[in-house]
Amino acid sequence: MNYFKHETAIVDEGAVIGDDSRVWHWAHICGGAKIGRKVSLGQNVFIGNKVTIGDNCKIQNNVSVYDNVYLEEGVFCGPSMVFTNVYNPRSLIERKDQYKDTFVKKGATLGANCTIVCGTTIGEYAFVGAGAVVNRDVKPFSLVVGVPAKQIGWMSKYGEQLDLPISGKMSVTCPHTSDVYKLEGESLTLIED
Repeated sequence: MNYFKHETAIVDEGAVIGDDSRVWHWAHICGGAKIGRKVSLGQNVFIGNKVTIGDNCKIQNNVSVYDNVYLEEGVFCGPSMVFTNVYNPRSLIERKDQYKDTFVKKGATLGANCTIVCGTTIGEYAFVGAGAVVNRDVKPFSLVVGVPAKQIGWMSKYGEQLDLPISGKMSVTCPHTSDVYKLEGESLTLIED
């Protein structure tokens, strides 16, 4: 075992956990989970069987990552944020055959207490504000807030809001990294880094 596991954490047989990861108090990782290197799983985190978590992800306290959720490298899941895996659950009707895949792309941030409705894709380096409810795909580099979540701006890889309109044609340089971003229509592209 080349990762840290707190004595109260439960890691079921078969789970794959990468080197230098940390599994904190009262976390539970199911046997089918695949977790990358240098991942931090906070207190009371649950990881389902059909879950993949990329390298360098941080999952804060009280987050459950259910089956059919896939996190790429460097995803941040804020405290008590929520994933779902069935769109219309009922306690009296089993719908495990209706799980919908949810993808969170590289470098995305999911703010505290936000909810990600299943079947959506969160684009690279997107930023979901605290308490937002995401029920449709989120574009790369976009900043979304509210219920339901709506785009209000653009974010850099560095995690700072860029001074750009939601749509148009222009470019901007991140003052922290000198990365150059180009806005064309309703899409933002990193053209230099």
